[in-house]
Amino acid sequence: MSSAAHRDTGHDHPAADIGPDRLWSVQDHLDDILATVRPLEPIELNLLDAQGCVLVDDITVPLSLPPFDNSSMDGYAVRVADVAGASEEFPAVLEVVGDVAAGQADPVTVGPGQAARIMTGAPLPPGAETVVPVEWTDGGLGEGAVAGMRARSLAPEGAEGQVHVYRPAGARAHVRAEGSDVKAGDRALEAGTVLGPPQIALLAAIGRGRVRVRPRPRVVVLSTGSELVQPDEELAPGQIYDSNSFALTAAARDAGAIAYRVGAVADDAETLRSTIEDQLVRADLMVTTGGVSVGAYDVVKEALAHVADEDEPGGGVEFRKLAMQPGKPQGFGSIGPDHTPLLALPGNPVSSYVSFELFVRPVIRTLMGLADLHRPTATATLAADKALTSPKGRRQFLRGIHTDGTVTPVGGSGSHLVAALARADALIVVPEDTESVEPGAEVEVVLLG
Repeated sequence: MSSAAHRDTGHDHPAADIGPDRLWSVQDHLDDILATVRPLEPIELNLLDAQGCVLVDDITVPLSLPPFDNSSMDGYAVRVADVAGASEEFPAVLEVVGDVAAGQADPVTVGPGQAARIMTGAPLPPGAETVVPVEWTDGGLGEGAVAGMRARSLAPEGAEGQVHVYRPAGARAHVRAEGSDVKAGDRALEAGTVLGPPQIALLAAIGRGRVRVRPRPRVVVLSTGSELVQPDEELAPGQIYDSNSFALTAAARDAGAIAYRVGAVADDAETLRSTIEDQLVRADLMVTTGGVSVGAYDVVKEALAHVADEDEPGGGVEFRKLAMQPGKPQGFGSIGPDHTPLLALPGNPVSSYVSFELFVRPVIRTLMGLADLHRPTATATLAADKALTSPKGRRQFLRGIHTDGTVTPVGGSGSHLVAALARADALIVVPEDTESVEPGAEVEVVLLG
């Protein structure tokens, strides 16, 4: 991002702070990023394609659910008076006038002294007032109480003759009332709802086959480093496996995005630039990891620090130092003709993951149109053998295990400790003005889920 674009974000930073040596706070950096990101434009999708997307409009129910009174049991639809006082010793004996099955358009009518065999979900027939479960009857067999109905294909005569009812049923027993779920005119779903399986089921149930949503953002994750090797390949001396691109792609998907992982790019600025340009066609957001510090081979910084489209002013990527540990070096801006947002994260595994949670996840959720951008936080009691130390002026994020209101540090503060990160389910936040946290103290934790 150019400095001019930065000044347009609306943040009132003192002029002395705007320079290459400025140390940005975590919050100022995040605010600056989010000031440049807007939700993706709505599109209309089929229901299953809309899974995981955010609903744009309130959805009003066009018809009640259920749309008619229907049976919640397999049994017999009867009049209440006809089964009043029924018992095993003195059963009510009723004439069976036919079947009522789910989806049946013209149900039979139940008159005095009559019953209709009814299936679960079938509409309550005219004249019937209640449903007697089949287990309370002889099923028309005359041999005592039965456990269920015989299939119509095996015993079509079951819909005729007589049935003995051994227990009474009150009015509208085992009847699902029309509109008992939702009524026509009710609001079924609110704008901003993420569409999961239950919400998609409700939309289908009220007859909505398509909905307007904000699409899941497409995130391209690219790691850099000539030392990186893909898993399952042999390591040569000095090489390591590329874990960052896997971690960040998985994290992007966990945040709700459609994420694409690009294989590691060697430490060559021109190769990196061309790779990023090739990937822009499928990206709503680009995320790189590695190459953003001050080393001679930090190619992301070399490749992108001065990139700007002369025909599209305002583009470019700015690299910064943040008052945080891990994750001090960061970069962000926009590239390409569509000003695609790009976040450049550090290369150490813990640094990149913590940076993702603090900065990339909120961007993804902003693109989705969500109001809730951040992981939940909580206050917990520090359970540790010794005090935690933190560098003055840095907001430190330590890995921890959160259980029943306490948090226990796991691993050290090193930004390379992947095994400790895998065990953690929280980040312990040590503020900038705190250099030591004693066991038993209350600390803020970010819950990673």
